[in-house]
Amino acid sequence: MPNIKSAKKRVLVTESKNAANKMKKSELRTQLKTAKNAVAAGEISEDLVKKTQKKLDQAAAKGHISKQAAARNKSRLAKAANAAK
Repeated sequence: MPNIKSAKKRVLVTESKNAANKMKKSELRTQLKTAKNAVAAGEISEDLVKKTQKKLDQAAAKGHISKQAAARNKSRLAKAANAAK
């Protein structure tokens, strides 16, 4: 446990940032799962694909996932959506 005031503050700030990052990653995983389930059920819409791709781009811009991971997921989603049509 830190004794210095600035170190105590860093602990609090880190905890709140970790919680925010965890929430954002969870949101992204939920969005991806929704899109994948829609593709599997054959109920994929262009709007859902665009929304999911936007979430991936935003997560990559904020550093929650890497740019390459976002590009890979976007590509796989688009490929699956086009195959389901």
